[in-house]
Amino acid sequence: MNQSISDNHKFVLTTPLYYVNDVPHIGSAYTTMVADAIARFQRLQGKSVLLITGTDEHGQKIQRTAEEKGLEPQEHCDRIVEQFKALWQRLNIQYDRFSRTTDPSHQTIVQEFFQRVWDKGDIYLDQQQGWYCVSCEEFKDKRELNEDGTCPLHPNKKAEWRDEENYFFRLSKYQKPLEELYSQKPDFIQPETRRNEVLNFVKQGLKDFSTSRVNLDWGFPIPTDPSHTIYVWFDALLGYVTALLEPDQKVNLTNALSRWWPINLHLIGKDILRFHAVYWPAMLMSAELPIPERVFGHGFLTKDGLKMGKSLGNTLDPLALVDKYGADAVRYYFIKAIDFGKDGDFSETRFIEVLNADLANNLGNLLNRTLGMLKKYCQGNGPQLTAADYPETHPLKVIGQELGTKVIKAYETLQFKQACEEIFTLINASNKYIDDIAPWSLFKQGKQTEVELVLYAVLESVRLSAYWLSPIIPNLSNDIYQQLGFDLDFNNKTQINQPNIFDKHAQWGEISANKNLGKARPIFAKIELPEDI
Repeated sequence: MNQSISDNHKFVLTTPLYYVNDVPHIGSAYTTMVADAIARFQRLQGKSVLLITGTDEHGQKIQRTAEEKGLEPQEHCDRIVEQFKALWQRLNIQYDRFSRTTDPSHQTIVQEFFQRVWDKGDIYLDQQQGWYCVSCEEFKDKRELNEDGTCPLHPNKKAEWRDEENYFFRLSKYQKPLEELYSQKPDFIQPETRRNEVLNFVKQGLKDFSTSRVNLDWGFPIPTDPSHTIYVWFDALLGYVTALLEPDQKVNLTNALSRWWPINLHLIGKDILRFHAVYWPAMLMSAELPIPERVFGHGFLTKDGLKMGKSLGNTLDPLALVDKYGADAVRYYFIKAIDFGKDGDFSETRFIEVLNADLANNLGNLLNRTLGMLKKYCQGNGPQLTAADYPETHPLKVIGQELGTKVIKAYETLQFKQACEEIFTLINASNKYIDDIAPWSLFKQGKQTEVELVLYAVLESVRLSAYWLSPIIPNLSNDIYQQLGFDLDFNNKTQINQPNIFDKHAQWGEISANKNLGKARPIFAKIELPEDI
């Protein structure tokens, strides 16, 4: 381990390496938006953060998709990768590494890792018979298939019968070590429902899985037998390791693992849980490498209560959604309105209702009307006050001073809905405070000091709320900060990633006396419900 980054000062997280058989969908966007919010939160606290995303580009499914389009596999992959990168840019995703499994450096890492496992005696040649789902790139037990022979995850495609010679990984050898891992590190698999799924799967007895395919050109050849191609999942999982290499490092496994390993969090959809929570740790045990800290499998997304699919004609294009409503709106709904870890639904009506209630009315209108009163009652000058002018019992100060502890806990446990609810406790209290105290009445009574005390407390509460919401809605938080006279840019990783920023801005009372406030403008326009909904 490179001593320049201590374990408790680094945070490495990954999205899945998305399969490039088709353009990115809303499920991929969902995972990546959440990952970006986590990375931004960790940077707020001064951590050295590495957010890894990327693409899984090998396997039979890619080869067939490319053939259907009349393209070479690499050309097909390159086209799809550009669409992933374009969507991440539109969603304001600040990834640090984009890992592609067709990268030449990745082949070096995969072959070195494979050799380690081979030398351990954990790979052997045998005959494989069974039903194979090309879309999953996985053999399935008969009991795992639907009655018509299709895979439940891909009901429009029948599984294919395979009878071929493959190299196998001795997964069964790691049954007991894996059970010990799950027992000693109960938080390794989250949430609890996913952990229970894995425990039940492992309890049934682990079978060795094939690590090679024959009659497949699109992939890396096995170093010891080039007539076989390394199985796509064995290859893809190592994409996380390849991404850890610094640009100037010589490509080898030791260098890749020297600075950032082990990974703190793998963020995945529940459909690929088995690969990350069973196969991956077993492979790492075989190579005698440390295990990642946590695997979190989130739920699926539905639309208007129905599973999304091209056959139903109810897919949700993330790019079209961003074009229509903006990145922060999309980020806010999916991160706040869906209970992370559980299945979640998208309905455009609810989407608009949530955004209007939270961002346009409760937060946006609060800032706008408070700055409006400041202009009217104080000639636009910031109140000549500091946090010291308020008693410890002041209602907004009490909530503000306790907010950081609650929000940090919620973010760290990936309870984003709860984090937002805690923040909106302060926002809602601020709205109520203004209505109850009625600064317009105080102004008519000539109570200028009291007016300024009210307005400062509310503006400071809005600022603090914007700070804690910045991992989710960075652009809106920037807009709020600018109107309050700050030049902090939540999209500037270097500027945000400083301990003194956190020490100052995470506390209630940062707006100083003599602060020159910016011009008031609505931060989020209310959305009208389309007539066709």
